This record gives sequence, structure tokens and C-alpha cells, in this order.
Amino acid sequence: MPNIKSAMKRVKVSEAKRLQNKMKKSELRTAIRRYREAMDAKADNAETLLKVAIKKIDQAAAKKIIHRNAASRKKSQLMKAYKASV
Repeated sequence: MPNIKSAMKRVKVSEAKRLQNKMKKSELRTAIRRYREAMDAKADNAETLLKVAIKKIDQAAAKKIIHRNAASRKKSQLMKAYKASV
């Protein structure tokens, strides 16, 4: 544990930010999982869930939670699966 006041604050801020990033990444994974489950079940709301998943991916990339190339790759994979099912 640091002794300097500013370093102690950085530890607290870093931990808070880490938890926020973890939460956002979890939301992203959940959105993608819900879309994939809807695709497997051939649900009617798959297109809506696709839009939600893409939005979450874009938000995560904008906040640098995931790399922009990873975001692009994930969106491409989701769209490819959607086009194959339609």
C-alpha cells in the first residue's frame, strides 16, 4: 500500500475504474450471449438483440474497454451469423 496521498488516491480510482470496466465487459458478453441464444432458438426478437449487441460493442470500443479491431471483428461475426440465418 502506498504512503503518498496522491498514490493512495490513484489506487482507489484505479480500482473503481477496473470495476466499471469489468461491469461494462460483462454487459457486453451478456448482450452477445442473448443474441446467440435467440439465433439458436430462431426467436422473433433476434434482430432487436443484434442491434443491442452491436450498440454495446460500439460503446465498449469507444470507452477503450475492448480494442476497436476486436469490436469490428465481433460485429462482423454477429452480422455474418445473422445473414446466414436469414
